[in-house]
Amino acid sequence: MGGVDVVNGVAGAVIGMLFAVLFQQPLQDTWFKVRRRSVGAVRSLRSRSESSPSWTTFSLGPLHTSALIVEGDGEHPIPAEGVHIQVLDGETRLPGEIAHWWDEIAAESSRLQEEGRTPVWNGLRYAVESLDISRTPVEEHPEVRLRLRPTDYYTFLAAQQLDRRTPDGSTLRSRYLDPDRPLEAPAFLQCSLGVNVAVVTADDMLVVSQRSNRVRIAPGTWNSSVNEGVSRQIDSSGRSAPVLHAVARRGMREELSLEPHEYSLELLAFVLDVEKRHWSAHFYARLNELTRQGLQDRLSRGVADRWEHETIDYVPFRAATVAGYLLHPDRIHRWAPAAPALFHLALVHVHGRATVERAEAQAVRRYRA
Repeated sequence: MGGVDVVNGVAGAVIGMLFAVLFQQPLQDTWFKVRRRSVGAVRSLRSRSESSPSWTTFSLGPLHTSALIVEGDGEHPIPAEGVHIQVLDGETRLPGEIAHWWDEIAAESSRLQEEGRTPVWNGLRYAVESLDISRTPVEEHPEVRLRLRPTDYYTFLAAQQLDRRTPDGSTLRSRYLDPDRPLEAPAFLQCSLGVNVAVVTADDMLVVSQRSNRVRIAPGTWNSSVNEGVSRQIDSSGRSAPVLHAVARRGMREELSLEPHEYSLELLAFVLDVEKRHWSAHFYARLNELTRQGLQDRLSRGVADRWEHETIDYVPFRAATVAGYLLHPDRIHRWAPAAPALFHLALVHVHGRATVERAEAQAVRRYRA
């Protein structure tokens, strides 16, 4: 029996050695592959969990806005002939369950008028039904198509109450707006279409305005050089669609007393304030001969809409200076949503993206130091 045990032991050792030679390496390779795939799967899941949407609003370091640049990069202006506007039949109206909000605003206006105070005038406006973007086949120039519907200012004010409870307890924001689909919203929530212009004087000074405390929307905030809403009464003759360049020129005349021959004008972008659903066409205007002092002298002789502005600042139009101005402690939380993106795009248009991005990064580092 002892001999049999020895033979069995020797046979087992030999078989073990053969097994190790034949299968150990393949088993190690298999284990390595399984481990590598497991690690890769975990990394893939981690990267997916840390992904971010491509549609994000404009920010500059600690300065965060609700302005979404939908079209335009600043470097390449959008040609006027590339903007097509269609006015649809049928006026935009509020849903029946909140129609009384419109009546409340009308009643408030009547009360103010009876008290001898300034009423809320119900001007005729446009609501944005949709904005579509494409490219021309050969040059790939942008083609922007705006579809508008008639509306009025009271409808706009009523729909601005996005977080007011409706009879069923929901809000307009929760019911109609999806933060992951920022370009999708019913027309009655988009009753604001306007232009914002960044004006630079002949001696390279950026004009920055502070909104008056008398305006109803965003009083006291710092804003673009010129801000003008599109009016059905003024900007559309007969049944013709409005022309955005003409609206910008009207704003330049009414707010800064400037005539078209005194400046160049370029359309840089279309921007949406996703928080309040305000659409804006962003323009850059360069004065041909009028300096800061010349413009200031012009304004001293009278402006049609002087009451809309509380203060005007003049900022050297250099990337580092404007970026620092945007981040200044007494400005950073007081900007109208569209203004920082507008000034950034204007800087890129004049100085180039690389220069502007480098200067803005330095300004952010200085702010955080």
